[in-house]
Amino acid sequence: MKGGGGKMSGTKPGGKKAAKTNKERYGTDFYELIGRIGGKISRGGGFAKDPELARRAGKKGGLASRKKK
Repeated sequence: MKGGGGKMSGTKPGGKKAAKTNKERYGTDFYELIGRIGGKISRGGGFAKDPELARRAGKKGGLASRKKK
């Protein structure tokens, strides 16, 4: 097997295994803590602050996904 080496990164079972490992290492509230940290440092920018920006970005993405290659 070339490259992969039997790793599960990027797969659903791999994600569950990683979540289990993180909870064992850092506690069952690991994801709650990192979410809280992210919320504290957020400045409310991006799409939350500018719906027009979200509309323009969505339009670009939609057009790009429909282009024929």
